[in-house]
Amino acid sequence: MPKNAPTPLLEGPRAANDRRTIGWAAAGLGVAGLLAGLTIAPPDAVQGQAQRLMYVHVPAAWTAYAAFFVVLVASGAYLIWNDPRWDRAARAAAEIGLAATALTFLAGTLWGKLTWGVWWAWDPRIVSTLAMFLIYAAQLTLRWTDEDGQRGARRAAWLGAVGFAVIPVVHFSVVWWRSLHQQATILAPRAAPPIDALMLTTLLLCLAAATVAAAWLFLRRLATLEQRAGVAGLAVPDTVTARR
Repeated sequence: MPKNAPTPLLEGPRAANDRRTIGWAAAGLGVAGLLAGLTIAPPDAVQGQAQRLMYVHVPAAWTAYAAFFVVLVASGAYLIWNDPRWDRAARAAAEIGLAATALTFLAGTLWGKLTWGVWWAWDPRIVSTLAMFLIYAAQLTLRWTDEDGQRGARRAAWLGAVGFAVIPVVHFSVVWWRSLHQQATILAPRAAPPIDALMLTTLLLCLAAATVAAAWLFLRRLATLEQRAGVAGLAVPDTVTARR
């Protein structure tokens, strides 16, 4: 397939409709997660209502992990095949990952203030998450370090591949070092998750909503990047009715 061809996910007459369907699914799951998080799931016995921020904080963190994994895969593929489509995919995923990390910080900061009494603490999870944000911000910036963009794209791909090593540090920081954060709930090394069934169901619903929303944003952003790159053969844009 020529390198100026569209990404297969964006090619064909049904691609725009499929993106629209994913968007509606994300909206429906998001509304369901919001209602469940505010009305169905019980408040935490210790943290009270502040614990409801978990239904934003955890899905945002998960979305960042997933997006940066896509950066890892796309960056590696770009280094192997030098196909600009992979570079565009890595860029779209990195942007989503950075936005999700910022949302993680926002919800976590408010949650920390309500439960710990401070906006910021030199906690291993917080510091390592900040390092993750800076690494992928640099990964995006590297694309503009040369005139033609190709050398910058390769530098960004190297950092996107190598930088994924920070993800296990972020995730396991609460195990490896003393931390104010609680240890893993769903992926805890125990026989059963130490969480109320309604809380777990609501959290899983919010995780599903965040994942589908991230997929929709990724496809839309990728379509925008390919349009800017002058790629021919893209599906009808989402903003244009499919009947045309």
